[in-house]
Formats: sequence, C-alpha cells, structure tokens
Amino acid sequence: MYTAKPMPAQIASDDLELLAQAETATIGHFRQIGFMDIALRPLRPDQKVVGTAVTLALPSIDSSMLHHALSETRRGDILVIDRLQDRRFACLGGGVALAAVAAGVAGVIIDGPCTDVSEILEAGLPVWARGVSPITTRMTQIGGALNIPISCGGAVVLPGDAILADESGIVVLRPEEVASTASEAIGRQERGAGRQRQIRAGDVRIGDLSGASARIRAAMTDS
Repeated sequence: MYTAKPMPAQIASDDLELLAQAETATIGHFRQIGFMDIALRPLRPDQKVVGTAVTLALPSIDSSMLHHALSETRRGDILVIDRLQDRRFACLGGGVALAAVAAGVAGVIIDGPCTDVSEILEAGLPVWARGVSPITTRMTQIGGALNIPISCGGAVVLPGDAILADESGIVVLRPEEVASTASEAIGRQERGAGRQRQIRAGDVRIGDLSGASARIRAAMTDS
C-alpha cells in the first residue's frame, strides 16, 4: 500500500540562512531533544546542510516511493528516510543520488545503509547513513509513504520540519523553533570564539575560564 501526502511548506529562507550559521554541537549544549542517533554519519566529514524535511517510510526491499518522491521534491528539500528497522538493503546508490542532485535535493538522511559511496560523492549529494551495503532495494510494490510523521535515528520527524546536519550530527527542529534556536547557537559560538582567542594567546587556562578550577578548589577546601 502506498500513501503520498501533499508536499509541506518550505522553511523560510531567512530562517535557513540563520540556521546554516549554527552547529549541531553548539545546539547540543542547550538542547537535548530532536537529535538523531550518532550512528547516522556523513559520508564525507566536511558535509553540512540545512533544509526542509520531506519524509519517507520505505519498507524492506521496496524503494518505489523514493523514486516517486524525486519527482515531487523542490530545490532545498532534504529527504529523511525511515527504513522501518531494515539494516540490510541500501535504498540509495549512485543512480538515485544523481537523480536527487538533478532534482535540487539538498541532502539525504537514511536510517539504514546506502551503497555506491564513490558515485554518491562524485554526484555531490550530501548523505548521512548508518553504513554501506552491497544489497539494494528494488521496485517490488510492497508499499511506502511520503510526507507522514516518521522516526529517523530515534528522532520524530514531521514533514516540513527544519533539518541541520553536519559533521557532528543531525538535529530536527519545528519551523517555529528555528530562528530562536539558531540565534542562541550563533551567540554561543561567538562567545566561544572569544574564549578560544584568550586560550590561544595564553591569557587564561580553560579551568579558570570555565570556573571549574574555582569550584574544585572550593570543594577541596570545604572537605
């Protein structure tokens, strides 16, 4: 059985530009939810994408809905694929990666393996996946769903959510959370850059800068 819901509204370009300046590791300093499993890794460590989530649920060996989705996606969308616990079959390889790039897809996140890594990299498609498999999906008409709520890497993803994926991980944000979350992260990154300059210059030690040394000295004195 196949289900295809309408394409979601895309995240405002201003919000995406702001989110592109943030890092997942910075957001991880003040937010605990919305992060995908650390087992989902980028094929290339310098990859970073932001975009609107287009969600897919693909069962076992059927990737028909992925091919259909690439006829519906808009420039800047990110395909987020729930493989429904399958860890054996790769739904994305070189040919599909090339089609995704031609469709303007910003990136693909798969809760499962991919294949043809060198071809994916040559196509220039940013991909996060659980690993690599030589066994691939087919057009088997088992079923699949487009633009429904899914689970990917343990995170709930709704169609139209904002995605930030980089070398440290993947975070999912509701559209109304993007501006405030990105602004908080950017502010923290700017303050962090200032502290790094102090450390490089030898002006201060990290224990004094963070306050850890003062707390430890006080605790030792009290004991």
